[in-house]
Amino acid sequence: MKYCRFQLDGQPHYGLIESVGGADQITRLLLQPPHTSDGDVEGLPTRRMDHIPLDHAVLLAPVEPTKIVCVGRNYREHAAELNNEVPVEPLLFFKPPSSLLPDGGTILRPKVSERTDYEGELAVVIARRCHQLREDEDVRPYILGYTCLNDFTARDLQKKDGQWARAKGCDTFCPVGPLVALTDESNLDPWAGIQVETRVNGEVRQSGNTRDFIFALDVIMRYITNAMTLEPGDVIATGTPKGVGPVVAGDVIKISIPGIGTLSNPVADQP
Repeated sequence: MKYCRFQLDGQPHYGLIESVGGADQITRLLLQPPHTSDGDVEGLPTRRMDHIPLDHAVLLAPVEPTKIVCVGRNYREHAAELNNEVPVEPLLFFKPPSSLLPDGGTILRPKVSERTDYEGELAVVIARRCHQLREDEDVRPYILGYTCLNDFTARDLQKKDGQWARAKGCDTFCPVGPLVALTDESNLDPWAGIQVETRVNGEVRQSGNTRDFIFALDVIMRYITNAMTLEPGDVIATGTPKGVGPVVAGDVIKISIPGIGTLSNPVADQP
């Protein structure tokens, strides 16, 4: 089962997605946000609606997090390509919710930056409140689902500033979507391996697998929750594989994950 967030009659709604005739369609309106379900989205009240093909819907970012926690340098080859040391423990940083952008939205390169890079990633959506997860505790019940995320970065600002708030946090710098694949009915398993691919103008630039994480997802979640509480709907960006590079106005970035779909965003200069 999958869900999206979309615009209908000028209002934002969450909708369940089903395959009808081999095509993804929004078939039911969710009357409560999925992250209020404690992991049981199927148990939420719904309302039947006229089916909308997913590729005809006006999609919004499918998440409304209190925070977006990102893991830096979680692939050895990505750390090496930027001449960075491999971290000995998870390297965390934030992207603000104000940086969220839906599938199809335009990423704006700020005037203060001369180099902006794509970073395709698997993102995790939190199902229930979690804090100080135990070493022997299964983290899977705390995961609502998975989606695609672009950790768009002003690389020159990242190097200039030292800390990453400005380089990672500009408006439009966190495209997410197009939907969320729920854990209970998807075959997605970061521990077994999920392929993450990024294309720029149709050319493959990144192709990595979560099997190559330096820090597995359970390690990441325990590390984060030892410091802060994850709330329902919060997002974890799990790191990007090698192949990051610059993009300019007119480029189109597509991040694809099997079982989720393709997050597509054009790039333009900030007016």
